[in-house]
Amino acid sequence: MLYYILQPFWENFILFNLFRYITFRMVMGATTGFVFSWLVCKNLIKFLRKHHYESQIREDVPERHLAKRGTPTMGGIAIILGILMGTLLWARVGSPYVILAIVTLILTGGMGLLDDYLKDIKRKPKGLLAKYKIYGQIALGIIVSLMIYINPPLTELRSATELPFIKDIYLQMGFGYILFSTLVVVGTSNAVNLSDGLDGLAAGLIGILAVTFTVVAYVSGRYDFTSYLNITYLPGSEELSIFCSSMAGAILGFLWFNSYPAEVFMGDTGALSMGASLAVISIMLKKELMLLIAGGVFVMETVSVIAQVTYFKMTNGKRIFRMAPLHHHFELSGLHESKIVTRFWILGIIFALLGLVSFKVR
Repeated sequence: MLYYILQPFWENFILFNLFRYITFRMVMGATTGFVFSWLVCKNLIKFLRKHHYESQIREDVPERHLAKRGTPTMGGIAIILGILMGTLLWARVGSPYVILAIVTLILTGGMGLLDDYLKDIKRKPKGLLAKYKIYGQIALGIIVSLMIYINPPLTELRSATELPFIKDIYLQMGFGYILFSTLVVVGTSNAVNLSDGLDGLAAGLIGILAVTFTVVAYVSGRYDFTSYLNITYLPGSEELSIFCSSMAGAILGFLWFNSYPAEVFMGDTGALSMGASLAVISIMLKKELMLLIAGGVFVMETVSVIAQVTYFKMTNGKRIFRMAPLHHHFELSGLHESKIVTRFWILGIIFALLGLVSFKVR
């Protein structure tokens, strides 16, 4: 928004020239996201506690989690508002990339908020039924993939995705790309939700991916960088880096209160919206398979659940892990919650670096 408002002053006032530079706006987006998220979260916690809008801890979690009963939830509201404020102020909001990212954030945030509202305010244990959440995610995935399929950033990439570590070769899927993109949205959104089980775990991992895709979006919109790295040049995609940097800043503002011991949880409001937003960002940048690498911890968490459930059914009650998702297995193995979170963050950084390395090792 400020980009458009201050544009007439560029020629006459040197200071306003800063607003032309994407790097300056990225930093300001991150700063705005952090400050706004921090302020909203601080006041949101007071509001939620005052009205006793508190999380309902499930019975099928490690016993020590029962002590967290009463912690306010729906902190994802602060993250979403921080991202929106940072993006709307510092990005060119007319960019198709930015518009689609914002729409995704609002729609999935609304779905998650409804789920949290039903669980934690209306005291309905199941909240929004899982099938309705899946239907919503599938609908979003189909809409997003159809929009990109009909109006692709580059015609030759209409139904293709870029392969990591291999240059000048794309995986062409035809109309199957719509199904593929839908699976990315549904899978990523639920993977983040599954990982939101320890204080600061999901938030930290989301922040790592937000920084990663800030770099990816910026590089993808620079012809000189893409030519050197042999990756897809996507004109205008650099504006998406402001959305991503605002996400990174907003996550930090939330993590201030969500770190162990958490004063607030993000709830489905944050988990579903962050997962879907990261998925849609990767789809727009044609980096869906890179997301699979960079989000390796989320993949591990999801695979642990699938493996546990499958093995349990095949063996009539036997288990691979003490409990799934994977972070609960380590909890029941005796590791302290904060140590598990820190180690998963370290793994998250390593996976993110591997994703970025796929740009150069081609």
